[in-house]
Amino acid sequence: MIKYLYHYPLLVVIGMAFLTGCARNPVTGKRQLVLMSEKQEIRMGQQADPEIIAFFGRYENPELQEFITEKGKEMAAVSHRPKLDYEFKIVDSPVINAFAVPGGFVYFTRGIMAHFNNEAEFAGVLGHEIGHVTARHSVIQQRNAMLGQLGMIAGVVLIPELSQFMEPLSQGVQLAMLSFGRGAERQSDKLGVEYSTRIGYDAAEMAGFFRTLERQEEKGGGSPLPEFLSTHPSPADRNVTVAQLAKEWQEKLNEGEFAVNRESYLKIIDGLTYGEDPKQGFVENSTFFHPELKFQFPIPADWNYQNTPQQVQMAPKNGEAVMMLTLAQGNSLKEIANKFIEQNQLDLISTKEETNHGLKALSLVAEQKQDNATIRLQAYFIQQGEYFYRIMGISKSSNFENYHPRFLNTMQNFKELKDTDKLNRKPERVRIKTLSKNMTLQQALKAYNIPDDRLEELAILNGMALDASLNGGTMIKVVEK
Repeated sequence: MIKYLYHYPLLVVIGMAFLTGCARNPVTGKRQLVLMSEKQEIRMGQQADPEIIAFFGRYENPELQEFITEKGKEMAAVSHRPKLDYEFKIVDSPVINAFAVPGGFVYFTRGIMAHFNNEAEFAGVLGHEIGHVTARHSVIQQRNAMLGQLGMIAGVVLIPELSQFMEPLSQGVQLAMLSFGRGAERQSDKLGVEYSTRIGYDAAEMAGFFRTLERQEEKGGGSPLPEFLSTHPSPADRNVTVAQLAKEWQEKLNEGEFAVNRESYLKIIDGLTYGEDPKQGFVENSTFFHPELKFQFPIPADWNYQNTPQQVQMAPKNGEAVMMLTLAQGNSLKEIANKFIEQNQLDLISTKEETNHGLKALSLVAEQKQDNATIRLQAYFIQQGEYFYRIMGISKSSNFENYHPRFLNTMQNFKELKDTDKLNRKPERVRIKTLSKNMTLQQALKAYNIPDDRLEELAILNGMALDASLNGGTMIKVVEK
């Protein structure tokens, strides 16, 4: 968290589509029905870009930014849509992900940049994302279905009656999170191999990165979905396919050696922020701490949470309740509370002014009657210095008494963060070390004081097995504060 269609008759729509929407796909050369011109596609990306940056935050690293821009422009030039004005950006998220939106906007999280182990792996994924743009996958997906409400808490599906109270994601962020079918993902894999090979990289390394994704998925505790049940091809399936495609493209181009460039890439990411950045807020011992805004509050035991630049969300795994903390705009607690009641058309049950941990607060309980249920909520408005915060706990009225004590425990224990250890908490960073002698990866990691319970995590980060034999002079990644 940080501070800051029109409805036409069906025949008319069909007529407009055939008049303006039949276009030739740049990749396949086949004509397809799309309801968006290239100018509209570009405009969509231009509108989405600032929303995406506002949501994730921009990761500032001039050297790494120069690298992805240079490689991105080089690859775009050999793509099926070289005339688009592409932009390549790094967003401040620890999640291992890359995505693209229409018009040539391509994003990499710092989390995925940390997990690449050479330039060729990066180039393969870069080509994959450019492939989504050149094949107009987002535009086609927009044609197939309008985007739904997103923003649910990671790992939790809320009961439908609570969803309307969730802070809606902007259209740009929804677009960035749009998922594609297996056919589109396979097509982008093929394009990623083609584009990265054309600019001189060994695309077989992309297959190795899929193995990293597979290991990360397994480490997360979930069983990988069988390929035929998954929306996307499984990492294992993609690994085999991409390796074969890479071999075919190298034979086709017949240009000798194809680059991997491991050491040059590792040098570029030396010092990269790894994992959660404490300055954006972090959880420790079921307490959320925000060093920059200097506050803390407890999270109910066994509840999932999700921290985004706009809000902190919390929910039990059964999805029967939800709590959210956001900044609130206004000049007083009463003004903010009254506006909240009016905007959400709530029936006020009770209100009370309080002081907790030296902070002024206004507590209210209210209801909203819906078609199928009555929703009851506990809202807490808190003033801390120049900032106002709103914490809201919601459940069905029938479950409210079960969750109300947990709502209040979080709200009434919101307080100023004074612990200097938490206030000065530094993020971990990727550090590149060069081995002085032959040893296994596990021996090397232990030599650099990596604890036993993180050895597998660091093995995945390095794209190696713990028993891999390494020669003296080999570079590896460790993490340090």
